[in-house]
Amino acid sequence: MRLIEGNKMTAVILIVAAFLVLLPFVYESRNLFILLTQIFVFSIFAMSYDLLLGFTGIVSFGHAMFFGIGAYSIGIFMKRFEPTLGYFLLAVLMTIALTAIVSFVVGLLTLRLKSHFYAMLTLSLSGLFLVLAEKWRSMTYGNDGFTFRVPEQFIDRTHFYWLCLFLMVAVFLLLKRFTNSPLGRVMQAIRENEQRTESLGYHVLHYKITASVVSGVLAGIAGVLYAVSLRFVNTSVFTMDITLDALLMTIIGGVGTLVGAIIGAGIIEFAHDWLTALAKEHAIFERWIIFFGIIYILVVMFFPKGIVGTLSSLSWKKKKQHAVKKEEKMAG
Repeated sequence: MRLIEGNKMTAVILIVAAFLVLLPFVYESRNLFILLTQIFVFSIFAMSYDLLLGFTGIVSFGHAMFFGIGAYSIGIFMKRFEPTLGYFLLAVLMTIALTAIVSFVVGLLTLRLKSHFYAMLTLSLSGLFLVLAEKWRSMTYGNDGFTFRVPEQFIDRTHFYWLCLFLMVAVFLLLKRFTNSPLGRVMQAIRENEQRTESLGYHVLHYKITASVVSGVLAGIAGVLYAVSLRFVNTSVFTMDITLDALLMTIIGGVGTLVGAIIGAGIIEFAHDWLTALAKEHAIFERWIIFFGIIYILVVMFFPKGIVGTLSSLSWKKKKQHAVKKEEKMAG
Protein backbone atom coordinates (compact mmCIF):
# COMPACT_ATOMS: atom_id res chain seq x y z
CA MET A 1 0.00 0.00 0.00
CA ARG A 2 2.77 2.44 0.93
CA LEU A 3 4.62 1.57 -2.29
CA ILE A 4 1.51 2.43 -4.32
CA GLU A 5 1.09 5.72 -2.44
CA GLY A 6 4.78 6.50 -2.97
CA ASN A 7 4.45 5.88 -6.70
CA LYS A 8 1.38 8.13 -6.83
CA MET A 9 3.28 10.91 -5.06
CA THR A 10 6.21 10.53 -7.46
CA ALA A 11 3.79 10.76 -10.39
CA VAL A 12 2.28 13.94 -8.94
CA ILE A 13 5.74 15.45 -8.51
CA LEU A 14 6.62 14.67 -12.13
CA ILE A 15 3.35 16.19 -13.40
CA VAL A 16 3.94 19.37 -11.38
CA ALA A 17 7.54 19.48 -12.63
CA ALA A 18 6.31 19.22 -16.24
CA PHE A 19 3.94 22.14 -15.60
CA LEU A 20 6.80 24.19 -14.10
CA VAL A 21 8.97 23.44 -17.14
CA LEU A 22 6.30 24.89 -19.43
CA LEU A 23 5.46 27.85 -17.16
CA PRO A 24 8.04 30.29 -18.64
CA PHE A 25 6.44 29.86 -22.08
CA VAL A 26 2.99 30.97 -20.90
CA TYR A 27 3.75 33.40 -18.07
CA GLU A 28 6.41 36.04 -17.63
CA SER A 29 7.26 37.37 -14.18
CA ARG A 30 10.88 37.87 -13.19
CA ASN A 31 10.06 38.04 -9.47
CA LEU A 32 8.03 34.81 -9.60
CA PHE A 33 10.80 32.88 -11.35
CA ILE A 34 13.40 34.16 -8.89
CA LEU A 35 11.15 33.01 -6.02
CA LEU A 36 10.55 29.60 -7.61
CA THR A 37 14.28 29.21 -8.20
CA GLN A 38 14.90 29.86 -4.49
CA ILE A 39 12.28 27.25 -3.64
CA PHE A 40 13.98 24.67 -5.88
CA VAL A 41 17.36 25.41 -4.28
CA PHE A 42 16.10 25.17 -0.71
CA SER A 43 14.09 22.07 -1.58
CA ILE A 44 17.38 20.34 -2.42
CA PHE A 45 18.86 21.61 0.84
CA ALA A 46 15.82 20.52 2.87
CA MET A 47 15.80 17.05 1.26
CA SER A 48 19.49 16.65 2.14
CA TYR A 49 18.61 17.47 5.75
CA ASP A 50 15.60 15.15 5.69
CA LEU A 51 17.94 12.29 4.78
CA LEU A 52 19.68 12.85 8.12
CA LEU A 53 16.72 13.70 10.34
CA GLY A 54 13.86 11.84 8.72
CA PHE A 55 15.53 8.66 7.51
CA THR A 56 18.47 8.15 9.87
CA GLY A 57 17.30 9.96 13.01
CA ILE A 58 20.31 12.31 13.15
CA VAL A 59 19.68 15.85 14.41
CA SER A 60 22.35 18.23 13.12
CA PHE A 61 22.71 21.92 13.96
CA GLY A 62 25.69 22.36 11.66
CA HIS A 63 24.26 21.51 8.24
CA ALA A 64 24.97 25.07 7.07
CA MET A 65 28.71 24.29 6.93
CA PHE A 66 28.19 22.16 3.79
CA PHE A 67 25.85 24.73 2.27
CA GLY A 68 28.45 27.43 2.90
CA ILE A 69 31.30 25.35 1.43
CA GLY A 70 29.32 25.05 -1.80
CA ALA A 71 28.52 28.76 -1.90
CA TYR A 72 32.13 29.85 -1.31
CA SER A 73 33.57 27.24 -3.68
CA ILE A 74 31.62 28.57 -6.66
CA GLY A 75 32.08 32.18 -5.59
CA ILE A 76 35.87 31.95 -5.26
CA PHE A 77 36.26 30.06 -8.55
CA MET A 78 34.11 32.50 -10.49
CA LYS A 79 35.85 35.48 -8.83
CA ARG A 80 39.43 34.36 -9.44
CA PHE A 81 39.02 32.63 -12.81
CA GLU A 82 37.10 33.24 -15.99
CA PRO A 83 33.36 32.67 -15.48
CA THR A 84 33.16 29.83 -17.98
CA LEU A 85 31.12 26.66 -17.87
CA GLY A 86 34.34 24.65 -17.51
CA TYR A 87 35.36 26.46 -14.33
CA PHE A 88 31.78 26.20 -13.07
CA LEU A 89 31.85 22.41 -13.45
CA LEU A 90 35.30 22.33 -11.84
CA ALA A 91 33.91 24.31 -8.89
CA VAL A 92 31.02 21.84 -8.58
CA LEU A 93 33.46 18.91 -8.56
CA MET A 94 35.55 20.74 -5.94
CA THR A 95 32.40 21.25 -3.87
CA ILE A 96 31.51 17.55 -4.09
CA ALA A 97 35.04 16.57 -3.05
CA LEU A 98 35.27 19.08 -0.18
CA THR A 99 31.81 18.36 1.24
CA ALA A 100 32.38 14.61 0.98
CA ILE A 101 35.70 14.87 2.83
CA VAL A 102 34.42 17.27 5.48
CA SER A 103 31.20 15.31 6.07
CA PHE A 104 33.18 12.06 6.30
CA VAL A 105 35.65 13.52 8.84
CA VAL A 106 32.91 15.26 10.82
CA GLY A 107 30.84 12.07 10.84
CA LEU A 108 33.80 9.97 11.90
CA LEU A 109 34.55 12.35 14.79
CA THR A 110 31.02 13.10 15.97
CA LEU A 111 28.55 10.35 15.05
CA ARG A 112 29.68 8.16 17.93
CA LEU A 113 28.00 10.73 20.18
CA LYS A 114 24.29 10.53 20.94
CA SER A 115 21.40 12.96 20.36
CA HIS A 116 22.05 16.49 21.65
CA PHE A 117 25.79 15.91 22.17
CA TYR A 118 26.19 15.31 18.44
CA ALA A 119 23.90 18.25 17.59
CA MET A 120 25.88 20.70 19.73
CA LEU A 121 29.24 19.52 18.39
CA THR A 122 28.08 19.98 14.79
CA LEU A 123 26.95 23.49 15.73
CA SER A 124 30.44 24.20 17.08
CA LEU A 125 32.12 22.88 13.94
CA SER A 126 29.85 24.99 11.77
CA GLY A 127 30.83 27.97 13.91
CA LEU A 128 34.48 27.29 13.13
CA PHE A 129 33.76 27.58 9.40
CA LEU A 130 31.91 30.83 10.06
CA VAL A 131 34.90 32.25 11.93
CA LEU A 132 37.24 31.06 9.17
CA ALA A 133 35.11 32.82 6.55
CA GLU A 134 35.12 36.02 8.64
CA LYS A 135 38.88 36.06 9.29
CA TRP A 136 40.30 34.80 5.99
CA ARG A 137 39.58 38.11 4.29
CA SER A 138 42.13 37.67 1.49
CA MET A 139 40.03 34.78 0.21
CA THR A 140 36.48 35.46 1.47
CA TYR A 141 36.42 39.28 1.94
CA GLY A 142 35.04 38.74 5.44
CA ASN A 143 31.53 39.81 6.43
CA ASP A 144 31.28 42.14 3.43
CA GLY A 145 31.33 39.25 1.01
CA PHE A 146 31.86 39.68 -2.71
CA THR A 147 30.06 39.56 -6.02
CA PHE A 148 31.14 37.39 -8.91
CA ARG A 149 30.26 36.76 -12.53
CA VAL A 150 28.50 33.61 -13.68
CA PRO A 151 28.80 31.60 -16.92
CA GLU A 152 26.87 33.16 -19.77
CA GLN A 153 24.60 30.09 -19.86
CA PHE A 154 23.17 31.20 -16.50
CA ILE A 155 22.83 34.91 -17.20
CA ASP A 156 19.37 34.18 -18.55
CA ARG A 157 17.28 33.61 -15.41
CA THR A 158 14.98 31.22 -17.27
CA HIS A 159 17.85 28.87 -18.13
CA PHE A 160 19.00 28.86 -14.52
CA TYR A 161 15.39 28.29 -13.40
CA TRP A 162 15.22 25.16 -15.57
CA LEU A 163 18.57 23.95 -14.24
CA CYS A 164 17.45 24.26 -10.61
CA LEU A 165 14.12 22.59 -11.39
CA PHE A 166 15.86 19.70 -13.13
CA LEU A 167 18.31 19.22 -10.24
CA MET A 168 15.51 19.33 -7.65
CA VAL A 169 13.57 16.59 -9.46
CA ALA A 170 16.76 14.57 -10.01
CA VAL A 171 17.69 14.79 -6.32
CA PHE A 172 14.15 13.79 -5.30
CA LEU A 173 14.20 10.71 -7.55
CA LEU A 174 17.74 9.83 -6.47
CA LEU A 175 16.91 10.04 -2.76
CA LYS A 176 13.63 8.20 -3.32
CA ARG A 177 15.56 5.30 -4.84
CA PHE A 178 18.30 5.59 -2.21
CA THR A 179 15.94 5.49 0.78
CA ASN A 180 14.01 2.51 -0.67
CA SER A 181 17.21 0.53 -1.24
CA PRO A 182 18.52 -2.03 1.30
CA LEU A 183 20.99 0.62 2.50
CA GLY A 184 18.16 3.07 3.06
CA ARG A 185 16.12 0.46 4.93
CA VAL A 186 18.99 -0.08 7.35
CA MET A 187 19.18 3.68 7.93
CA GLN A 188 15.48 3.72 8.76
CA ALA A 189 16.00 0.79 11.12
CA ILE A 190 18.72 2.83 12.87
CA ARG A 191 16.24 5.68 13.21
CA GLU A 192 13.64 3.41 14.80
CA ASN A 193 15.93 1.45 17.13
CA GLU A 194 19.69 1.86 16.90
CA GLN A 195 20.53 -0.73 19.56
CA ARG A 196 18.40 -3.44 17.95
CA THR A 197 19.90 -2.69 14.50
CA GLU A 198 23.39 -3.01 15.95
CA SER A 199 22.48 -6.28 17.66
CA LEU A 200 21.49 -7.68 14.25
CA GLY A 201 25.09 -7.31 13.14
CA TYR A 202 25.02 -4.01 11.27
CA HIS A 203 27.89 -1.56 11.82
CA VAL A 204 25.71 1.42 12.64
CA LEU A 205 28.48 4.02 12.40
CA HIS A 206 29.22 3.10 8.78
CA TYR A 207 25.61 3.68 7.75
CA LYS A 208 25.42 6.96 9.64
CA ILE A 209 28.59 8.22 7.96
CA THR A 210 27.21 7.20 4.56
CA ALA A 211 24.06 9.24 5.23
CA SER A 212 26.21 12.16 6.42
CA VAL A 213 28.35 12.12 3.25
CA VAL A 214 25.39 11.92 0.84
CA SER A 215 23.55 14.63 2.77
CA GLY A 216 26.63 16.87 2.92
CA VAL A 217 27.30 16.61 -0.83
CA LEU A 218 23.70 17.50 -1.70
CA ALA A 219 23.76 20.43 0.73
CA GLY A 220 26.95 21.66 -0.96
CA ILE A 221 25.27 21.52 -4.38
CA ALA A 222 22.36 23.54 -2.97
CA GLY A 223 24.91 26.09 -1.73
CA VAL A 224 26.40 26.35 -5.23
CA LEU A 225 22.99 27.04 -6.76
CA TYR A 226 22.11 29.55 -4.03
CA ALA A 227 25.28 31.57 -4.59
CA VAL A 228 24.85 31.53 -8.38
CA SER A 229 21.23 32.71 -8.03
CA LEU A 230 22.41 35.74 -6.03
CA ARG A 231 25.79 36.13 -7.76
CA PHE A 232 27.01 37.14 -4.33
CA VAL A 233 28.27 35.30 -1.26
CA ASN A 234 29.09 36.34 2.30
CA THR A 235 29.38 34.74 5.72
CA SER A 236 25.58 34.51 6.16
CA VAL A 237 25.69 31.13 4.35
CA PHE A 238 27.39 29.63 7.42
CA THR A 239 24.96 30.99 10.02
CA MET A 240 22.62 28.97 12.20
CA ASP A 241 19.64 30.51 10.37
CA ILE A 242 20.41 28.43 7.28
CA THR A 243 20.30 25.19 9.27
CA LEU A 244 17.13 26.27 11.07
CA ASP A 245 15.48 26.97 7.71
CA ALA A 246 16.20 23.40 6.61
CA LEU A 247 14.93 22.06 9.95
CA LEU A 248 11.68 24.07 9.74
CA MET A 249 11.10 23.10 6.10
CA THR A 250 11.51 19.44 6.98
CA ILE A 251 9.25 19.58 10.05
CA ILE A 252 6.51 21.64 8.39
CA GLY A 253 6.42 19.45 5.28
CA GLY A 254 6.74 16.15 7.08
CA VAL A 255 9.83 14.41 8.46
CA GLY A 256 10.94 11.38 6.47
CA THR A 257 8.80 12.07 3.39
CA LEU A 258 11.15 13.92 0.97
CA VAL A 259 8.17 15.49 -0.80
CA GLY A 260 7.42 17.17 2.50
CA ALA A 261 10.77 18.94 2.29
CA ILE A 262 9.74 20.39 -1.07
CA ILE A 263 6.35 21.50 0.26
CA GLY A 264 7.98 22.94 3.40
CA ALA A 265 10.48 24.88 1.30
CA GLY A 266 7.67 26.27 -0.82
CA ILE A 267 5.60 27.35 2.19
CA ILE A 268 8.50 29.03 4.00
CA GLU A 269 9.86 30.82 0.93
CA PHE A 270 6.39 32.00 -0.17
CA ALA A 271 5.55 33.13 3.39
CA HIS A 272 8.85 34.98 3.69
CA ASP A 273 8.35 36.73 0.34
CA TRP A 274 4.71 37.57 1.07
CA LEU A 275 5.33 38.92 4.57
CA THR A 276 8.33 41.05 3.54
CA ALA A 277 6.23 42.49 0.69
CA LEU A 278 3.45 43.35 3.16
CA ALA A 279 6.01 45.03 5.44
CA LYS A 280 6.61 47.63 2.72
CA GLU A 281 2.92 48.55 2.69
CA HIS A 282 1.79 48.14 6.30
CA ALA A 283 3.85 49.08 9.36
CA ILE A 284 2.38 46.23 11.39
CA PHE A 285 4.18 43.72 9.17
CA GLU A 286 7.61 45.26 9.75
CA ARG A 287 8.11 42.67 12.46
CA TRP A 288 7.25 39.98 9.92
CA ILE A 289 9.22 37.35 11.82
CA ILE A 290 6.45 37.35 14.48
CA PHE A 291 3.80 36.49 11.88
CA PHE A 292 6.14 33.91 10.42
CA GLY A 293 6.34 32.31 13.87
CA ILE A 294 2.54 32.32 14.12
CA ILE A 295 2.27 30.53 10.77
CA TYR A 296 4.75 27.91 12.00
CA ILE A 297 2.82 27.41 15.27
CA LEU A 298 -0.48 26.97 13.40
CA VAL A 299 1.04 24.42 11.03
CA VAL A 300 2.50 22.42 13.92
CA MET A 301 -0.83 22.55 15.82
CA PHE A 302 -2.98 21.36 12.92
CA PHE A 303 -0.37 19.14 11.26
CA PRO A 304 1.61 17.56 14.13
CA LYS A 305 3.40 15.13 11.78
CA GLY A 306 3.96 17.75 9.12
CA ILE A 307 1.61 18.40 6.23
CA VAL A 308 2.45 15.27 4.24
CA GLY A 309 2.82 13.06 7.33
CA THR A 310 -0.52 14.13 8.82
CA LEU A 311 -2.41 13.78 5.53
CA SER A 312 -0.87 10.33 5.00
CA SER A 313 -1.92 9.27 8.53
CA LEU A 314 -5.50 10.47 7.97
CA SER A 315 -5.65 8.67 4.63
CA TRP A 316 -4.32 5.48 6.22
CA LYS A 317 -6.90 5.67 9.05
CA LYS A 318 -9.77 6.13 6.59
CA LYS A 319 -8.63 3.17 4.51
CA LYS A 320 -8.27 1.07 7.64
CA GLN A 321 -11.77 2.01 8.86
CA HIS A 322 -13.17 1.24 5.40
CA ALA A 323 -11.47 -2.17 5.45
CA VAL A 324 -12.87 -2.93 8.94
CA LYS A 325 -16.42 -1.97 7.86
CA LYS A 326 -16.07 -4.13 4.75
CA GLU A 327 -14.99 -7.12 6.85
CA GLU A 328 -17.90 -6.55 9.24
CA LYS A 329 -20.36 -6.52 6.35
CA MET A 330 -18.91 -9.72 4.95
CA ALA A 331 -19.05 -11.36 8.39
CA GLY A 332 -22.63 -10.23 8.85
